[in-house]
Formats: sequence, structure tokens, C-alpha cells
Amino acid sequence: MRSSPLPRMSRRGRVTIGVLIGVFVFFTLLGWGVNAWTDWLWFDEVRYTQVFTGVLATRLLLFLVIGLGMAAIIAGNLWLAYRLRPQLRPHSAEQATLERYRMLLSPRLGTWIALAAAVIGLFAGLSAQSRWSQWLLFRNGGSFGVKDPEFGIDVGFYVFQLPFWRYLLGVGFTAVVLALLGALAVHYIFGGVRLQGVGDRMTNAARAHLSSLVAVFVVLKAIAYVLDQRAMLLEYNEGAKLYGAGYADINALLPAKEILAWIAVVVAIAIIVFSNAWMRNLVWPGIALALLGVSAVAIGGIYPWAVQTFEVKPSARDKEAPYIERSIEATRAAFGLTGTKSTGYAASNLIPPASLATDTSVVQNVRLLDPQLVSETYTQLQQVRGFYDFGPKLDIDRYATAGKTSDYVVGVREINYGELTDQQSNWINRHTVYTHGYGLVAAPANQVVCGGQPYFVSGFLGEKAQEACSSQTEQIPAQQPRIYYGERMEADDYAIVGQTGERNVEFDKPTSTGGEQYYTYTGAGGVEIGSFTRRLLYAIKEQESNFLLSEAVNDDSKLLYVRNPRDRVEKVAPFLTLDGDPYPAVVNGRVLWIIDGYTTAATYPYAERVNLQAETADELTGRGTFQLARENVNYIRNSVKATVDAYDGTVKLYAFDDTDPVLKAWNKAFGGELVLPKGDIPPELAEHFRYPADLFKVQRNLLTKFHVTDPGDFYSGQDFWQVPNVPDAPDSGQKQPPYYLFTQFPGQESPRFQLTAAVTPNGRQNLAALVSGSYVDGRPQLEVLELPDQTRISGPTQVHQQMTNNGDIRQQLNLLSSNQAQVQYGNLLSLPFADGMLYVEPVYVKSSNQDAYPLLQKVLLSYGDGGSYVVLANNLSDGIKQLVEQGKRAATGNPPPSTGDKPPTTGGTAPPVLTGELAEAAGKVQSAIAEVKAAQASGDFERYGRALKALDEAMAAFQEAQAAANPSPGPSASGSPSASPPASPSSSPSPNG
Repeated sequence: MRSSPLPRMSRRGRVTIGVLIGVFVFFTLLGWGVNAWTDWLWFDEVRYTQVFTGVLATRLLLFLVIGLGMAAIIAGNLWLAYRLRPQLRPHSAEQATLERYRMLLSPRLGTWIALAAAVIGLFAGLSAQSRWSQWLLFRNGGSFGVKDPEFGIDVGFYVFQLPFWRYLLGVGFTAVVLALLGALAVHYIFGGVRLQGVGDRMTNAARAHLSSLVAVFVVLKAIAYVLDQRAMLLEYNEGAKLYGAGYADINALLPAKEILAWIAVVVAIAIIVFSNAWMRNLVWPGIALALLGVSAVAIGGIYPWAVQTFEVKPSARDKEAPYIERSIEATRAAFGLTGTKSTGYAASNLIPPASLATDTSVVQNVRLLDPQLVSETYTQLQQVRGFYDFGPKLDIDRYATAGKTSDYVVGVREINYGELTDQQSNWINRHTVYTHGYGLVAAPANQVVCGGQPYFVSGFLGEKAQEACSSQTEQIPAQQPRIYYGERMEADDYAIVGQTGERNVEFDKPTSTGGEQYYTYTGAGGVEIGSFTRRLLYAIKEQESNFLLSEAVNDDSKLLYVRNPRDRVEKVAPFLTLDGDPYPAVVNGRVLWIIDGYTTAATYPYAERVNLQAETADELTGRGTFQLARENVNYIRNSVKATVDAYDGTVKLYAFDDTDPVLKAWNKAFGGELVLPKGDIPPELAEHFRYPADLFKVQRNLLTKFHVTDPGDFYSGQDFWQVPNVPDAPDSGQKQPPYYLFTQFPGQESPRFQLTAAVTPNGRQNLAALVSGSYVDGRPQLEVLELPDQTRISGPTQVHQQMTNNGDIRQQLNLLSSNQAQVQYGNLLSLPFADGMLYVEPVYVKSSNQDAYPLLQKVLLSYGDGGSYVVLANNLSDGIKQLVEQGKRAATGNPPPSTGDKPPTTGGTAPPVLTGELAEAAGKVQSAIAEVKAAQASGDFERYGRALKALDEAMAAFQEAQAAANPSPGPSASGSPSASPPASPSSSPSPNG
């Protein structure tokens, strides 16, 4: 009796393994089923089930088609190899060794083949289903109406067709290679291929089978050469340091690819003919394959290298010029830079003009509040309860109140579940009591009160606002101020709302009497979980038994989840790349989150390829904004404006760029009604649209190079720009973020809400240009104010250093800072005005005491080249007056006075002894300075504000007494009196500052 080649497993062992496999499969399918069911319920809630079904159906289709196709190819070739086995095999030691494997495989060969094919098909299907987006674009993509400059093919082929064709080609290569290896193994085991013995090493049938597979592989290689010709327009051109085919590629590599494609076809035919129809051996097929390899190296490698080295490099500027021009044009088109309006700005005026004091379009709209710094102030002054939070960065928007449009710093008072106490954070409180925040809090961006605090005008919790520091009425009223969906919501911060009876259990807000108001959600949002089946379903999903056991879950309960607005839009529109900075707005009485959505592509011919994560990173990344994924793109459009209702979670997608072919393809893929047409955008909503920050950063960074349109100048790179680092921390390596302003730049007919950034020459720190993005008649408009190459105007980093290193200003800043407080600098704003440049930088002071928050105490201003005319003022209006005064002195031939106005001296003699009223006034100044220091050390900001005001009054009285005693022209209003201690900060900015 012949022994079995493998030991048999006991019946108990087989049962145990079967049970374990069954349990594993059950829980895997259960988890998948629960996730699919709950996803369907969520998509049904937001009324976007076409996205769920469309993506799911596409994934299943690709899984089945590619998986079954791969399995069929593998199984067919394995079965064919078995069928072509020789009936008689010569006796040899090799065949004797293989006999045991034949005995193992032969009885259940079909099962083994099916198992191998199924495993390979499974992995192929899993890989294919992740290509659902490429398939949908392949099927639904249209024309761009733009042809590539080399082949004259529409760009739509590269964006919509080429990626999926290349994927299918890769699948073909994989299938042929696996089939070849599998067939070779079967032929070897069953004797069709031998390594030992006399006679042929391969039967005719095996040779025909294997050579046919090799020929198919070579044919696929020919197709690959054809696609590579098109893909050359996407590759990096090392010679020009740009993307797209260069001189050597077009004149050497392109014809080489065509030659190689024909060689591959000839080799495929030769393999079939020489292997089967004529000589019936592998010598000539081997020679043909070697010829293809040598040709690929010589024609496709050595020849293009030689052209690049000996023809292009010696005269690269001229040779590459036409291809550099192609890259410039394609990049500007792909990233929306074609319509950029570039204007020269001489910035020749270095003296502050008198018109600064009367201007109404720029100076009055200067934003002083920094949304990053004052977030702490909002949290401390407007939270009332410790679990309320505004996040690390607020947002800038504009509103029209009392007939005037201006900037507002806005923030939403949300629940921060991480700040709940241990008692508050049990399951009942976390998910059924603390369910929502309350109110959109806003303050004018150019106005402070009460010692440097924002002037709050909306989002009040109490019945009456603080009289001194806030508006007495809601200037931006929200009819539904409750925030159930917000940026502070994490993935596990679900809320269960809805109650039976009249008892309210959701904490709403504190009352003016010290009590608490409760509420029951009445919105349309949420998934109903009143039935036992739904409770069980979500108990399994969340792995939480309280869905079944807690009385807080009742017949009227709803479950709110996926509560972060950005996550919500990303789930509804998975094909969009979302901006990292959603912002809230009150529209028709409701708080809406507005999120900018981008359609992107990575296969636009000749366009520069950028990494979104790297291009959008700056000082604010991750601090109140979301970091974008590491996605490489060479085409981007702000094609969608999405909104999420903060109360009921309603998601709406509006087409903003209705000409974008990529958006049209996606909309068509999901039935044509996924994205609402641009005409459906409510005018009240459109008023709050703003130029998206991440898109602007990408465009600004590209403009540092691609503002140069002459190929020769581009190649030399002498006129390139760079984005400066953060002015107050240049060594950090972090880029200066762009900033929103409601202002009017030269050439603009009226003030606009625009995103602005300064750029400097590459390797230098002076100002090169100002780049701004805004909307004109509902269309995006990029503008560049370009300064002359040899301008004297300093850049942001230089200006900050010049202002803060001024001797007298440094004394005042040192007085502001101490062991008990620190100085913080807000946005450094670069504002073109009267053919010159006005710089404004707010100065905040933050005590080191616990729970302290920054207060706006001073404003740094500079005009001209950044160093000649500098002031540190109590508020903007005072600073403008001082700059104008300095300008007047310069116009009369007198040099601008030092900001600190040091005591005048004659020769080397000491200043005169003060007597009478002058001595009394100087004593009051000394006392006021002592009080400022004491208030600063105490950390009492109200006392500090009073002390600053008293010091300002004392200094003004001293100057009046000095003027009366000495009628000669005295120092400027911001200076310190002669014979007085070093200058100190005066009063805090006024409400109009």
C-alpha cells in the first residue's frame, strides 16, 4: 500500500478549523454589513443616497469584472497547461521526484486551480475596486476644449482616459506574468518542461503555450510604448527643471518609443513564428527578446542621453525655450493663473502723505484684530462655561451693519468634549445632555474697547450684554443660534437627541439669573433610532450597550453623527479635495458652515506638479485649520462651494465654477443632480463667499516663478520671487500666511474683501509684489501689484525688524513686556497707499497669569521704506496722525523725529532743571509710569488700562507745559517729554482704532 504524501488531519481538528473560519467570516461580514447599513441610513438622512449607491455599485462592478477576469485568465492557463501535459514521460530521477506532487494535485486538480485563481482574483478585485474614481471619470469625462501642444489631443484624454488605460495595461501585464509563471510550473510538474534527461527540454505543446504568453507580454509592451509617448508630456524635464517633454524627449525619446513599439510587434511575431511554425526552438525567440532589450537600452536610453548631453546642455536656453513656453502656458491654464491681472506699482513715495488722515477706503478698514491671537480672548470672555470653546483660530468675514460693510472676526461657541469634567463626561451627559454649542460671536476687526478687548456685537448668551464692552443689541442676529455641527466635533462625538413628553434634557445655555436653560432638538437632522432594530444596529457599530439599556434612548430619539462640517462634505462628495479652513456665516438667520471644494487632476500635460500638503503649509497649519493630504496635482479648480447647516446638518453643494470639465464629469457620474447649479446660490450666501486660502497659497507659490512668461528669463530664474517667513519669527522656517482684508488696492474701483500676501525677490528681503485674490462679479480675480526690481521698499521681515529695533520703540516694547507679561504681534499688513507702502502691525500684551488672554495695546505703523517713518501708537488714528506729522516735517526740510522723542540736549550739556508747572507735570508722569508698572505686574488688565490712560493724560499735560515754557517747536505727540523717564505705552486703542 502506498502511503499518503501528507498526513491526514483528525475529524476534530477539521471541525475546529471550520468553526474558527466560520466565526471569522461571520464577524467580518457582520462588521461590513453594519457599516454598510449605517452608512446607507446616514446618506438617506442627508439625501445623497446616489453617492452611496453609485460608489458601492462601481466598487462591486470593478471587483467582479477585474477579479473574475484575472481569475479566468489564471485558471484558463493553468487548466490548459494541464491539458497539454505529455501522456508519456521519460523515466528520470527528476520525474520520480515530481511524481509525489502529481499524486497530490491530480485527484483534485480543479479544486487547486480554482483556489489559486480565486486568491489571485480576490486580490486583483480588491485592488480594482479602489480605482472607482478613475473608472467613473473614464466613463463620464468629456472634452476640455484645449489640445496638447505636441499631439493635438484634447486634454480630456489625459485627465479622464489615460490614467485608467494605464491601470488596465498594468492589470494585463500582471495577468500575463502570473499566467506564465503558473503555466510554467504546471508544465514542469506534469512533464511538459524538463531540466534533466535526454531529448527536448520542452514539448511542442508547452512551447506553443508558453511562447504565446511571452508574445502577448511583448504586444502589451508595444502598447505601453504607445501610451508612454503620450505620458511623456507628464514627466519631469530635468534640463528645464519643469514638467513636460523637453527637446531631447521630443526629438530623441519620442521617435525612439515609436521605433521600440514597432520592434516589439516584430519580436512578438518572431516569437510565435520561430517557436512554433518554423524552427520550433527557443534560440531565435531568445535572440528576438534580447534584441528588444538591447534596443530599449540603446534607442530608448543611450540615444536620448547623448542628445541631452551633447546637443541640449551646451545651448539649453535656446533648445528648451519652446518647451519652457509650453510649461508656462499649461501651468498658468491648469492652476487658473491665465487671467491674473498684473500691474506695476512704483511705490516711489517714501514720505507719509497728508491724505492718510482723511482716507476712507484703506485706513478706515485696516484690520487690527488677529483671528489667531484673539481666539483666546473670545474663549475667556465669551465661553461662560468651561466646556465652551472657539478653537485655536477664528475666521474673518464681512457683514453690512448700519449700511456699512466691514470686516468681522467671527467664531462659533462650540462644545469641546475634551473640557468636560469627569462627572460631565459620563455617557449620558456626553451624548444626551451636552449636545450642542450656542451662537456665532462676532466683533468688528478694527475696533477694540475696555483696555484692548474686542467689541462683541453678536452671539450673546445672557439676556443683556455688558454695557461697556459689548453691543446692547444683536447686530448679526441668528434666528437659530444652536450649533449641533461644528469644527470641534471628533468622530466619536455623536449626540442622541429627541425626548418623549415635555421634559427638556439638553443643556442649552446659562441664563442671566445664574441658572441653566434646557432644550430639545426639533431639527430635521439625525437618524431615527427609536426602534429596537436601530438601537441594536448602532449598539454594534459604536460598541456601546447603552443604546439598548439606557432610558435616555426612547421612541423619539435621533442620532447625530459625522458632525464635523468638513467630514460631512467629504463623505457626501468624496471626489472633492476640501479647503483646510471652513468658516461660519449667518445667512438668512441660520448659521452655515461654508467649505470650499476643489476638483483636481494630476495628468494635465506640461503643467507643473505640486504637493498640496507642502504648498499649503504655513504658520497656521494645524492651528485651527486642517492639513491637506499629500496629494500631487497639476490641475485645480475651486469648482464647488459647500454649506453645512450648523443646526440640522443639511449639506448642499453649489457649482461655483460651472465651466470646469472635471466637475461636469463627476456630476454626470452621480446622476447629474448631485451639485446644484450656480444660479441656485442664494444672493445672501454669495455675499459671504471668500477667496479660498489653500487655493490662493498654491497660486501665490506658483506665481513666484510663473509670473515670468518669457522662456529665456524663466530659464535664468533671475526674476523669481519667494514667500517670506513669519515676520516676528523668521528663523522658524514657517511661511507668512495670507490675510483677509476689506480694502481697496490701486486700480480697484471700490473696496473688496480680498486675500492678500506679500512676496519678496528670491534670496532677498525687500518687497517684490503684493498678490491678492478676490471675487469680481462672482468670478475669481487674481491681481499682482509688482514693484520695480530695485525698489527701496522693505519686505515684511525687514519692516518688522526695523520697527521693533527702533531705539525708542524698543524701550516702550520692553516696558510692555516683563516677567509677568509678554508681547505678541498680530498680522503685519502691507497696504499700498498714495504711491507708497503703509505697514500696520498690532501689538498685543498677554499676562503670564493663568487664564490670561491677549489684549490689543499698541499699533506699530510704518510708511515708505519701512525704517524712516515709524511710530508706536495707542491706536490707529493716533498713529496715522503721527505719521502725517512726520510727513509734514519732512516736507519742510526737517528730519522725522524719533518716535520716543528723547530729551533735547545742547552740545554735551545736561538738560535744564525743571521748575514750576513743568516740574509738577513731570512728577505726574513719573507717578503714572510707576502705576503702569504696578498694574502690569499685578496682571489686572482693567487697572492696567486705567493706568495707561492716566499716563497718556500725564504725558499730554507735560507736553502742554513744555510748549508753554518753550515756544520752540516741540516733539511729536507720541514722544516722551524731555527730562522724563523712558517713554512708556500710553492708552489702549480707542473704539475707533
